[in-house]
Amino acid sequence: MILTHASGHATFANDLAMRLSKITGESLNPEGGEIVRDDDGKPTGALRETASRLLQGAYMRARPRDPQEMARFASLECLRKGVTSFQDAGSSFEDVQVLKEMADAGTLPVRVWMLLREPAGKLREQLPKMKLKDYAGGYLTVGGIKRSIDGALGSHGAWLLEPYADLPETAGLNTVPIDDVKACAAIAFEHGLQLCIHAIGDRANREVLDIYEGFFGDDPKRQGLRWRIEHAQHLHPDDIPRFGKLGVIPAMQGVHCTSDAPWVLRRLGPERAESGAYMWRKLLDSGAVVTNGTDAPVEDLDPIASFYSTVTRRLSDGTTFFPGERMTRMEALRSYTLSNAYAAFEEQVKGSLEIGKYGDVVVLSKDILKCPDDEIMDTKIDMTIVAGEVLFERE
Repeated sequence: MILTHASGHATFANDLAMRLSKITGESLNPEGGEIVRDDDGKPTGALRETASRLLQGAYMRARPRDPQEMARFASLECLRKGVTSFQDAGSSFEDVQVLKEMADAGTLPVRVWMLLREPAGKLREQLPKMKLKDYAGGYLTVGGIKRSIDGALGSHGAWLLEPYADLPETAGLNTVPIDDVKACAAIAFEHGLQLCIHAIGDRANREVLDIYEGFFGDDPKRQGLRWRIEHAQHLHPDDIPRFGKLGVIPAMQGVHCTSDAPWVLRRLGPERAESGAYMWRKLLDSGAVVTNGTDAPVEDLDPIASFYSTVTRRLSDGTTFFPGERMTRMEALRSYTLSNAYAAFEEQVKGSLEIGKYGDVVVLSKDILKCPDDEIMDTKIDMTIVAGEVLFERE
């Protein structure tokens, strides 16, 4: 039995799974991870961050599934939720091959923009033969390289400048060495790909901004690379203006704000939460292009729920999480459409309804730019159209 936390940053395994993976009291913590132990030093079955990878011995015993069947089910869910383009934030060369075969066969109904999460050596070896752009009529693009420099806030894995308010013995984890991130920056630049680094804590975001700034230098061409920071959830106030100045895109998730808020206050304390958590308004006002998503399957794929969180920052108990950082309705819509297209160098073909762009359209049951806040979540997807063809219609 292996249970993975929704965030992907912690795993819980039973005794058999640990035995199959040869995890014992003598096992060492991997770099960027922790085997949680009891007072006697025995593994409890909880594994944080990179330690989850130690369970490969158990995963190898799992029943294999048809990857194309999984992709078809995922695509149908996208269409039902009104998603015509999906940005896949970190997959393997094998995953690319699966979707490439589907695109060749005409069985990939949504457009996929992929980031590769592979070791540097494998990237150097295989990238030249796996560079895809607007493949099969715009259905598949390998757009960038993904790395995760820290963990998640909920698991105390986000890398902070100061210790956690509710766990002062730690300031989080650096999950990928800085030198590895720098090596991936060189590979991304060499192959004309974007570098997209997962960073949640303020220390992690500062480290990534420092790496990007050092790589860009004073070269305006490099500052136009549109490299991204995935999540950018907690920022030090001094670092907020650096996004717009450097042209770095904070690829954020509105719904994370409202689902994470209860423990954000516990992890950071009220002062740090107010000055640095989910700074959409300050980032936009400083000139940054802020994008939106759901980080599925961490959150439900539903864009309506994320749009609602973005414009209200309202929690399930009716309170609001620092409402001064809300986006306007139009800003939130743009963050989900044209800004996402811009963040993938695709604004010339998608993200808005214009002659010459792909005929990808979603019809909603309500006008989410005008209806009352309380009615946004009642909005249904009436129709999803991709390349001018109706692929989903609500009964």
